[in-house]
Order: sequence, then structure tokens, then C-alpha cells
Amino acid sequence: MEAAGKLAIVASETASVGHVFEAERRRLFSLAYRLLGSASDAEDVLQTAFERWMAADTVVAEPSAWLTTVVTNLCMKQLGSARRRREVSGPWLPEPVVTSAGELGPLETAEQRDLVSFGMLILLEKLSPAERAVFVLREAFGHGYAELAQILDRPEASCRQLHRRAVRRLGMAGPSRRFRPDTGQWRELTERFFAAAARGDVPGLERLLADNVTYAGDGAGSGLPIARKRVAGRSRVAQLFGRGIRLYAADPRFAAAQLSVAEVNGELAVLARSSGRVVMVLVLEWDGAAVTALWLVTAPLKLGHVGRWAERARPAELDLPRWASQPHDK
Repeated sequence: MEAAGKLAIVASETASVGHVFEAERRRLFSLAYRLLGSASDAEDVLQTAFERWMAADTVVAEPSAWLTTVVTNLCMKQLGSARRRREVSGPWLPEPVVTSAGELGPLETAEQRDLVSFGMLILLEKLSPAERAVFVLREAFGHGYAELAQILDRPEASCRQLHRRAVRRLGMAGPSRRFRPDTGQWRELTERFFAAAARGDVPGLERLLADNVTYAGDGAGSGLPIARKRVAGRSRVAQLFGRGIRLYAADPRFAAAQLSVAEVNGELAVLARSSGRVVMVLVLEWDGAAVTALWLVTAPLKLGHVGRWAERARPAELDLPRWASQPHDK
């Protein structure tokens, strides 16, 4: 009986410790994702942090601070090797994350959305691991310099310097004021964009694009044609999509794909699903007058998070023509 009682106490304590971690999980995932740009890597970090949390043999007075420190330092260790892999693997984009359910925390303001956008996560690749950690912890989570000094085990003055350097390297003179279209506006623009692309209507596409529009794609492992470098400028991006749609339409995965809408990294995006699987995510950023950026992800290893969401949810389908059946200009 005594042994059984001790086992019950241990089980109860373990459950309590696990409950504390679960209460912090969403915030910790949000932090790890911003630091790594990868949902799958962020989940791996959380698993390691959980194992360390369960194995801790001392009473943790401030669990939130302890876990933040562990997750931040695990991510910083990963960032160096991750950057080397990205430099040799060709074009790199972040792993798309559906944000409509608060997976990355509240995204109610332009500043909050900007900090998880594809554009920002790509910019963060310029920073050293320490600069990135300080910037994310301060800008996205509101940590003061004294807290940063404890998390990174650095002098407070060093953390201030790292933050100033990060802001300078990112070219941020002030907070972003990203336009936020309502769903109806965005759907209308997207339908016009896909209709023009399906027709091979390059002039029609140019009318929808900003002068300085940029495009980048990540298709590692998909076997699909994708531009190997970033493309900039209205004419070049219009020509790329005017030709590209017919190439995708020739692929069996896309010929009968269902196109739907979801909020990805704080922006509305098009999902292509084929045979129940997500095979493409296309994020279109809009400034209220024209498309300013397009981010295309077809890399299978980067579609897991969005794919799991799509299995649970019922994404609203877009009213688009069958791109495979559209006449193309010769």
C-alpha cells in the first residue's frame, strides 16, 4: 500500500509538471518558429525542451522564464547549422503555418502580422543567432533588456547592442504598416490573378502587380518547375506566372487540384489540394492597389503543418476556373 501511495504521488507530480509545459506550449512553439522559420524544427525543439523539463531535478521557481531560456538556447544552437544547409540547398522559404487559430499568438495588428510574415522571416536570416534571438524576444514578445540578459546569459549592454545591430541590419526605420485586405477583396483579386494566369494573359497579370513586386519559390523535393532565384519587377513576374501555370497544369497533381483559402503567416494564401494532400501554398501580399509579393511553397517537407490543418478544417474553396482547361497563348 505504501509503495502504491508513493507511485500515486509521483504520477500526480509528473502530470502536474506536464500540465505546466502544455500551458506554455503554444507560446514556446511561437517563439521557436520565429527563431527557426520551420514548424517541424520548432516541434523538435519543444520535444527536447519537454524532456529537459521533465528531467529537471530542482524546483523551478519561474517555469515560463526557465522554458523560454531553454527553447531560445536550443534554437540558437540550431541556427548556425540550419543556415549552412540553406545556403547549399538553393532557394529557401519558411515553412508555412496556418495562423487563423492563433498558432503563433495574436496577430491583430499590422506589426504583429509583419513579424511572422514570409518577408520578415527571410530578412531574419541575415542576422546572427544572438541578434535574431534578441530581436524576436524583444519585438515579438516584449522582453526587456534585463530579461534578455538573463535568457542569453549576456550583459544587458550587450543585449542592447545586439538589438540595435539587428534593427540596423534589417533596415527597419520604424514599424511596418502592412495593408490588411478583407477576405472578399482578397478573393476577388486572387480570382482575377489566377484567371489571367490560366489564360496566359501577361498584360492582365501586369495590371494586378506592383512595379516592385517580388516572387520567390521553394520547391525542394517536389519535382515541379520553380524559379531558382528570386524574381523582381512587374514584367518578369507576370511572364513567369503567365508561363508557369500551364507547366503546373500539365502535372497530374495539379490538373484537378482543389484551390482554397487559408490564413498563412498572417496573410491570406491559396492552398492547392490533390488527392487529399496539400501540394502547394501561394501567399499573395497586397497593398490595397496591387500584389506586392508572391511566395510559393511546393516542397513536400514544408507542407506538413498546413496539410494537418487542412485535414481537420474545411478550407473555403476559391471560385476559380479549371486552370488545366484554359486556352493559352502560343
